[in-house]
Amino acid sequence: MTNLSKQKRDTMIAFLEQLKKEHSDDKSIRAFNEIENHLREKKYGLVWEEHSEEVDDMLKENIPVLVADKERRLCKDENLPWNFIIEGDNLQALYLLEKTHKGKIDCIYIDPPYNTGARDWKYNNDYVDVNDSYRHSKWLSMMKSRLMIAKELLNPENSVLICTIDEKEYLHLGCLFEEIFPNAKIQMVSSIIKDGTSMRLSEFSRCNEYIFFLRFGSAIIEKEINQETNKIPWRNLIRSGTGSNNFRKARPNSFYPIYVDKNSFKIVKIGESIPMQLHPNDIENMDGCITILPVKQDGTEMVWGLSSETLKQYLKNGYAKVVKNNKSLIVKYITKGVINDITTNKIIVEGIDDNGGITGYYSDGKAQMPQNQWDIPSHNATQYGTNLLKNIIGHRFTFPKSLYAVRDCLNHILKNKKNATIIDFFAGSGTTGHAVNLLNAQDGGKRTFIMVTNNEVSEDETKEFAKRGIRKGDKEWEEKGIAKYVTWPRTVCSIDGVNIKGEPLKGDYLDSNIPMADGFETNVKFFKCEWTPRKPEDYLLSNALGLHIKEMIELQNAIEIDNVKNVLILNKDDFNKIILDDEVYNKIENIWLNQNIVLNAKELKMIQAKGFKYIPREFFGQELRENAE
Repeated sequence: MTNLSKQKRDTMIAFLEQLKKEHSDDKSIRAFNEIENHLREKKYGLVWEEHSEEVDDMLKENIPVLVADKERRLCKDENLPWNFIIEGDNLQALYLLEKTHKGKIDCIYIDPPYNTGARDWKYNNDYVDVNDSYRHSKWLSMMKSRLMIAKELLNPENSVLICTIDEKEYLHLGCLFEEIFPNAKIQMVSSIIKDGTSMRLSEFSRCNEYIFFLRFGSAIIEKEINQETNKIPWRNLIRSGTGSNNFRKARPNSFYPIYVDKNSFKIVKIGESIPMQLHPNDIENMDGCITILPVKQDGTEMVWGLSSETLKQYLKNGYAKVVKNNKSLIVKYITKGVINDITTNKIIVEGIDDNGGITGYYSDGKAQMPQNQWDIPSHNATQYGTNLLKNIIGHRFTFPKSLYAVRDCLNHILKNKKNATIIDFFAGSGTTGHAVNLLNAQDGGKRTFIMVTNNEVSEDETKEFAKRGIRKGDKEWEEKGIAKYVTWPRTVCSIDGVNIKGEPLKGDYLDSNIPMADGFETNVKFFKCEWTPRKPEDYLLSNALGLHIKEMIELQNAIEIDNVKNVLILNKDDFNKIILDDEVYNKIENIWLNQNIVLNAKELKMIQAKGFKYIPREFFGQELRENAE
């Protein structure tokens, strides 16, 4: 089939080449090249008008750095790894995370703004609403820049990206995923998140949202234990497939009568196989019984799934029975795999039902692959998102995710990765960190999280602050921002097992016997993203960046530089105070060393005994080279 668009494009490009020969001045050539570039741009896929952000402009002239908030630090057990909450624009934070975690992340879970048109997100400090003619392209530009870095963070050999979205942008997002992650295995789950629906005049009412799962490398979706379906599974004895072995002609020995009592509907007798020359109507009946044959309603002669001798043994053991379904009688049996589960005590046998079949259940539930349509009561966002969060910190945040919905998403991919690192760069209320802690508490894992969120206030609060002359950066504004007013207190309260008033939380977490008041054994630190100029005029860039190395090492290694067990040596004074002090030296477990420090053989031997590491050049090496340092 002829590609007409390509023909037209080739004709125009050929004409441009001719024009270049006739008009060879620099200005004309630049113009012709610009036209040619537009002609050669992508002609299939997602196309939109790209927009820049203020953070893009800031990145041109400044370097993001991390500063630890000394007042916001919670340590339950210094021997456990550390988790982190980072306050700042997520593009700013991702710039740093690419330096510390490139190719190392097991899972990214994000819940970006849904771009509903209801002024639920900002672009360059302005709320985007339904009247913004560029709201879709602004949203796509925002998402693309962040997903491009996310791609660099994920472990290409085995990792998963999870992203929730609703009907406003799921089509655009799906195309964007296919473009940025061409090698990913992509599936989308539809998940019911509310009891009722969002009523809409003359439209379908909405009660769900969508969850994209992008798998990379060998990553798999783990089987789940469905407690609702852990009873013994019974299978129809009649073969129903179209394969030749399922028909009487191919296996005449598996065509035999089963006699069922008319009153009790129990199997009375299992007959012998019927010769091919006999028609089903010619088979002799038993008094007081109904004769069942493997014949479809349209008269097609099939076969039973077991020989008559095997079925007799199954019947004796309670592995076969007849079930009445409306006016039909259906012969059922359990497979060899289920029988094996019985003999190995995976199935607890309770007794015999009225039809003569055994009853029982899987002691630990039966593992099965999750489906892509979820209707799970614990995923209700009102009850287990809004109300749960309200009970912890009060009414400070709208539309949080169900804690259990996030936990289940993570469990589907991290069930057997108990040391995984999870990043959420649209952290909002902090549900992801809460879910990671809960998952660890349930299965003994040591997974860690890094959550990134800005410190914006709501639109109503913005207006109220404006009336009072309070601006972003002022203390009152900062204390009411999402990171400090929602994400951090929710995280601390859930870890301590108390609400914002210090009262013990009530009740247990669902699907477990874990009291919410028990909290979690875990550690968390709070970092804030700040800026330092790329080309300072009155000081060395290396000195400025050296002040923020500590946070980078902590973030990369999920530890705390305490200068006791984990020490940082930036200069010779640090070396003398720490390494040459015998009392301090004996407690050291890890050392990070500035590569510019000159050491003699004895000094080098001392730090080699501790297995020292140099401060990674990828932290700020490129920026220093650009500044000729």
